[in-house]
Amino acid sequence: MSLIFDKKNLYPESTFGDSDSHIPTGRDVEWEPLVDYRRNGVSENTIHGAISWVSGEQLIHSFGGNVLCYGRSMMKPFYIKVFSQELENTTTGPQKAISVSSHNGSAEHVEVAQSLLSESEWNLMQTPLDLPLVQFGRQVRRPRRWYNNSSGHHAAILKGCKLKGWDRAGYTLPNHPIFNEHLKVVQSYLGKQFSPLKIARDGDGLPTIAMTVNQLAQCYAGFAREKDKDWIWAAMTEHPDLVGGFNRLDTTIIKSCFGAVVAKEGADGLLGLAIKHDNFPQGLGIVIKIAHGWNPQATWYVARGILGVLGFTLRNPYPLRRQKAFLVPGIVPETLQNKLAGIPTWDEWDPDHDRWYNV
Repeated sequence: MSLIFDKKNLYPESTFGDSDSHIPTGRDVEWEPLVDYRRNGVSENTIHGAISWVSGEQLIHSFGGNVLCYGRSMMKPFYIKVFSQELENTTTGPQKAISVSSHNGSAEHVEVAQSLLSESEWNLMQTPLDLPLVQFGRQVRRPRRWYNNSSGHHAAILKGCKLKGWDRAGYTLPNHPIFNEHLKVVQSYLGKQFSPLKIARDGDGLPTIAMTVNQLAQCYAGFAREKDKDWIWAAMTEHPDLVGGFNRLDTTIIKSCFGAVVAKEGADGLLGLAIKHDNFPQGLGIVIKIAHGWNPQATWYVARGILGVLGFTLRNPYPLRRQKAFLVPGIVPETLQNKLAGIPTWDEWDPDHDRWYNV
């Protein structure tokens, strides 16, 4: 049977971008400044984005518009919930953590990911060829599927499919039972009426759902509320170095908050925070979306401010050179802005790096 594709529906025809009346583009939303980099008082770089705070099903705070985007890797914990029962007693703690990771591709990450499958099953994995996200020194590597940041996620999916008795062929396609069950997981947080406007292929080859930042934050609020419903929260907090890796923002947040916060990065420019907090018994979900894409340094400053007003301590990122980063008050609710003003986005001033020249 021959397949005939309508090229008009698959590819854009204008360099200005095709318009869709019910899907706003990045030009249409109300991005707000989040971080302002200044040199001696003059702004040199301003990072825009959007932020959403949700507790239970209630929107607590919104800044930068209710942007529609793809959940990308930030939704990996919700993808693996499809297999939470099957993997509970058949995997180790490290294997559970690598199943929801976007790891750096270190030797430890690759070893744990590979341990999820027998060597004869490795050829089933469909992650794109890739290099490690973080390499030290001069390392010459050839791209491998195991270096891909989602290799542990894919391996766990393949293991879960086998345990469920599902065909593992086509596991990356949106018509596979995995995706249908993942959609049900999302609907358990957003309501059965939720239907994605768009579904696309993620960078790791799996389907990703278009959702607004408010909807993503609602999912993360539910994640915090139901933290003990399965093993995912515990796996991420007990093995944070397998979730991201060395100097990764999500790993550092999980370590810094001692089991009270689960953080997960996602391309492009996403950070999800599921927070256990006495003031929010229905769980608190906060999502940060950077307008121009992945920017761990700027996102780190924003996350430090947000976590700081909630009583958590996150260190600053590596210091800037003769610049200082300043947060925009609107990243937190108005009632918390006084606390935010007392959280510096710099460490001790170093005259060799920080001196201003006014003449």
